Amino acid sequence: MGRAYSDDLRCRVLEAYARGGVSMRAVAIRYEVSFEYVRKIRKQQLRTGQMRRIAQSRYGVRRRVDELLAGRIREQVEREPDWTLDQLRDWIWRDARVSLSRSLVWLTLERLGLVLKKSRSTPPNATPMKTAGDAQTFSKPSARPRLKS
Repeated sequence: MGRAYSDDLRCRVLEAYARGGVSMRAVAIRYEVSFEYVRKIRKQQLRTGQMRRIAQSRYGVRRRVDELLAGRIREQVEREPDWTLDQLRDWIWRDARVSLSRSLVWLTLERLGLVLKKSRSTPPNATPMKTAGDAQTFSKPSARPRLKS
């Protein structure tokens, strides 16, 4: 992919066209650029009012969880470590008016190096877990016909 033209060339092209008396095609030929380029930058100038390029973000959309919100989340998790992801998500909405999905809350906690933990004062579950010895297995005969050798 080719490199972008410099802002200096862009400004010279737009100034030459703004002086008047010359068509976009003539300006394109004079500065050895395409007619479509001249048309595109003129359209951008009319839309924004600027001759120079507008700086673009190179890294996609901005994060919804900025440094300030991340610090507040860190403090809240330290205060309430046994909250669920949904409770934390609801708190973020009430406190900062930032809508996050459950998975984005989880990724944010992971990025901050935080984990939500159950309270150690909670009594253990009374239902025993099944172990490998408790499980019953039923063997089904194979539905595939055997190959004769």
